[in-house]
Amino acid sequence: MCMLDLNKVVIADLHIHSRFSRACSKNITLESLEKWARIKGLGLLGTGDFTHPEWIKEIKENLKEKDGILLSETGFRFVLSGEVSLMYTQERGRRIHLVLLAPNFEAVDKINAYFDTKGRRDYDGRPIFKIPADVFVKDMHNISKDIEIICAHALTPWFGIFGSKSGFDSLKEAFKEQEKEIHAVESGMSASPEMLWHLPFLNNKAIVSFSDSHSFWPWRIGREATIFNKVDSYKDLIEQIRGNTIIGTIETDPGYGIYHYDGHKDCNFSSSPEETRKLNGICPVCGKPLTIGVENRVEQLTNQSIEEHPNKKVFYKLLPLHELISLAKASALAGRKTWEVYNSLIEKFGNELNILLNIEKEDLIKAMPNDNLLIDLIMQNRDGKIRVKPGFDGKYGEPMLSEKQENLNRFSGP
Repeated sequence: MCMLDLNKVVIADLHIHSRFSRACSKNITLESLEKWARIKGLGLLGTGDFTHPEWIKEIKENLKEKDGILLSETGFRFVLSGEVSLMYTQERGRRIHLVLLAPNFEAVDKINAYFDTKGRRDYDGRPIFKIPADVFVKDMHNISKDIEIICAHALTPWFGIFGSKSGFDSLKEAFKEQEKEIHAVESGMSASPEMLWHLPFLNNKAIVSFSDSHSFWPWRIGREATIFNKVDSYKDLIEQIRGNTIIGTIETDPGYGIYHYDGHKDCNFSSSPEETRKLNGICPVCGKPLTIGVENRVEQLTNQSIEEHPNKKVFYKLLPLHELISLAKASALAGRKTWEVYNSLIEKFGNELNILLNIEKEDLIKAMPNDNLLIDLIMQNRDGKIRVKPGFDGKYGEPMLSEKQENLNRFSGP
């Protein structure tokens, strides 16, 4: 893996949530988001949840807008972002999540006024509306052509645009004549860009990656991110998305995601697509249909080889540093021992992404002369060589030490 000069790029996580979204940390503030974004090594962060009345009020009170970029008092940069859930019937029940980027507060006020004609937006940072996808895109661009609409975690079963449970088989099927106004899809944790390269209807679309983080902790925020060239304005940002000129993405191993394999969480059962076919899609524990995961869904939609994709971007497959420390030390992800090692490394090397991507092995040895296992894991991680027992049906995947990887099967039972 080639080194990434963090001084010449902007690493952005534009899909996050506030404390006003369900199942999110109640301690999320703009101050805490900025603190941990800096520690992670991010240079641009989405605000998340601009549809929520209380959160957008805080944003307006604490961030100053310049050329579509919002600046904190210390100069950290945000861009207005939010996520909506569209739930409606089109041949069958559809449930899809879309990320919105907005150029300024004026556009956000108009978006929120539009939503107020459709329903409530004060009960959740990710509100639900009964609006078909094509109608929604047209209505957003009637407000402003600079509003960017990105398909969130595109392949997850329940709310991905191509999800097995309620999604579509193509962008055209979902957005109809508005398909040309969709410029990007988000890979999501359970997929990788190379999986999406199999889908020819994405050949002229950007594949971006963001964390969908529900907290500010560094094993969540920025765990997936997009690498941009210089971003001095909102215009710079969306030109790179719309022109598909992003540098690339940072991804977790897709097996780390919670919907990579098929399975049933409550039955503690997971299976590869091949095993699922042998089972006719039925869980052997409870006898009900399995939740079909991302890898299986990609196989269903595949219609070209990876080599045929015309605009492949570099991507870095990385597990969060906390996961590596936890694995090396046999300590809890957020345990005291893990934090002690993490804080020591940040103090020495500046930020997490720098450690994961760039710090030479010799410098890691000098900093941690007695931590050979952790150093080896950092280097293996950099080369994408840490195996992960795939996640399924809402359960995270599990990173494996090398001696356990030999016993890692592609099928697991109760």
